[in-house]
Amino acid sequence: MTTETDSFPRRHARTQRFTLGAPRSFTVAPDGARVVFLRSGSGTDRASSLWVLDTQEGGERVAADPRALLGGASERLSPEERARRERSREGGAGIVGYATDAAVELASFTLSGRLFTAELRASTARELPVPGPVIDPRPSPDGRYVAYVARGALRVVGAEGDGDRALAEPEPAAGDGEVTYGLAEFVAAEEMGRSRGFWWAPESDRLLVARVDDTPVRRWWISDPAHPDRAPQRVAYPAAGTDNADVRLFVIGLDGVRTEVVWDRVRYPYLAHVHWSAAGAPLLLVQARDQRSQLFLAVDPDSGTTRMVHADEDRDWLDLFAGVPRWSPSGQLVRVVDEGGARVLAVGERPLTGAQLHLRAVLDVSDDDVLVSASAGAEAAEPETGQVHVYRVNELGVERVSQEPGVHTAVRAGGVTVLVSATLDRPGARVQVLRDGKRIATVPSYAEDPGMSPRVTLVEGGARRIPCAVLMPRDYAGDTPLPVLMDPYGGPHGPRVLAAHNAHLTSQWFADQGFAVVVADGRGTPGRSPAWEKAVHHDFTVSLDDQVEALRALAGSHPLDLSRVAIRGWSYGGWLAALAVLRRPDVFHAGIAGAPVTDWRLYDTHYTERYLGDPARQAAAYAKSSLVTDDGLSSPAEPHRPLMIVHGLADDNVVVAHALRLSSALLAAGRPHEVLPLSGVTHITPQEQVAENLLLLQVDFLKRSLGMA
Repeated sequence: MTTETDSFPRRHARTQRFTLGAPRSFTVAPDGARVVFLRSGSGTDRASSLWVLDTQEGGERVAADPRALLGGASERLSPEERARRERSREGGAGIVGYATDAAVELASFTLSGRLFTAELRASTARELPVPGPVIDPRPSPDGRYVAYVARGALRVVGAEGDGDRALAEPEPAAGDGEVTYGLAEFVAAEEMGRSRGFWWAPESDRLLVARVDDTPVRRWWISDPAHPDRAPQRVAYPAAGTDNADVRLFVIGLDGVRTEVVWDRVRYPYLAHVHWSAAGAPLLLVQARDQRSQLFLAVDPDSGTTRMVHADEDRDWLDLFAGVPRWSPSGQLVRVVDEGGARVLAVGERPLTGAQLHLRAVLDVSDDDVLVSASAGAEAAEPETGQVHVYRVNELGVERVSQEPGVHTAVRAGGVTVLVSATLDRPGARVQVLRDGKRIATVPSYAEDPGMSPRVTLVEGGARRIPCAVLMPRDYAGDTPLPVLMDPYGGPHGPRVLAAHNAHLTSQWFADQGFAVVVADGRGTPGRSPAWEKAVHHDFTVSLDDQVEALRALAGSHPLDLSRVAIRGWSYGGWLAALAVLRRPDVFHAGIAGAPVTDWRLYDTHYTERYLGDPARQAAAYAKSSLVTDDGLSSPAEPHRPLMIVHGLADDNVVVAHALRLSSALLAAGRPHEVLPLSGVTHITPQEQVAENLLLLQVDFLKRSLGMA
């Protein structure tokens, strides 16, 4: 099944959801003279180059071109690099990440497992001959060295390519175990937002290095049935209730001297965040296994001892936030905390925001203020549905930096702010470079125009005021009720109701096939209040309750045919779609479950235990929230509704066992269903033809199931 070259499904797949060619990953030099970023050459070019914008003289230049550096050869990725990209959901090619020294004059990156550096003032790049495959190279703050990981060893080399040596090498481990230095363990990269495993001292003379021993972690095997000649891939996967990797932290000098950092790792085994700057001692955030308590610890790098700076507790769980904890330039602890029913910014022990804002992330900390992103809080004057703004915060108050309604984020240094803004009325994102609040440059995007503008209305639905997006066919002019397609993610970390044009493109395409599409961000989704997010504690099924409430409420003001309602989703949204047709067939008449978690005991520790607890102690919560148990389908209702299950066979996040167990349970219960296995596909579907045909097959299934064909 294929479409014409210029159809939306083909262009959506070819452009990776119209993200190729868009500038991203910005870094601003501390003197404000340079802005560094990644961008590919067109809207269909997967290979990103490293670019530099000169904010003083104007103009952009390429600092590193992956095709030139590889001599036109194709990229070859190591298994370790593929895993890193899977954890970050990176589908691009070329230079997909980089790190710089403190002055933002030297950048380092990898291509095909080889180490390259770029002189950002001169815009020249070269390879440093070192052992590979290289992972996560990072220059020292003074630019004299580059540290990197190769085959589980932390190594360092001079910026001129001299003096390469190992500072910490892999150690023998029992059984199938592996001990590595400088890499993030699975749950840190997948769930904590910590993708790195080493941090330079501001003096460039030593590093904090994570030692990961995955011996305790159970081994799973992921095979590719389409290639029976290939050996299965062995993965260390810490499923809920099972052992995690053992993570320790060392201070290692460039002379090889190491000192272990000591804290109560039995009580606080999760190393969630590390910050080391000139503003203070190394700062750690460590969490208890149940994530209901955490400590902020300052490290003495000479002795390895730690002292508690602050402690947090929560009866449900403690969330992690981008950009914190960190020290302010004056040495005060900067953090985001849930206090008084609101999510606020705290500097020292003083909260600087209240319930008018719901903090999302800390973007920068300066002598004068803290730059944050936030959405409207419970006491905001307007709900600002789907909007995220950038604010300056200090003791004198709060000032909004972004003005137009939309989704905004920013990077700042040296008096220069890069403001990235997505709005409903234009495709993609606009990138402005500001100095003292005035625009001095823009960074153009080469992304393709989608060729459609979503006909979307952002509203609140039901007594709970559930944030919703309603999309109608662009050619719809009547008041005849339309078949409904619910299109949620609906759970933690995944807001879908956004005041941004491109966020609704796929939903609009489905609408144009004859559906009224509803996207609802019910309880559990981020961006509203701590209580809203934590309503799913020990019970994910409230996500389904809110989909039903939103649907029924919107039917009073929109032409929705409630006798023909389908639901589709991926990952948590896939679980939600399957749950809908199994538990509420009185409301939902067909479902498409993409990569669904079907038995929460098979998902990872840090995510699942945060919400559902220990499966040994909360067996009832796991059974209620799962689609299948050891006894078969979990609480299925009648009548049976059509269900399509889609799953990538190479998925190492939500493994295909989830789909297979659901299919087996459905078969045992005599419930017909369709299964679409995707050979060679992981949790993301970057393959153009697969992504294209997946959309077409879903529409075909929905129309057949709802009697529209």
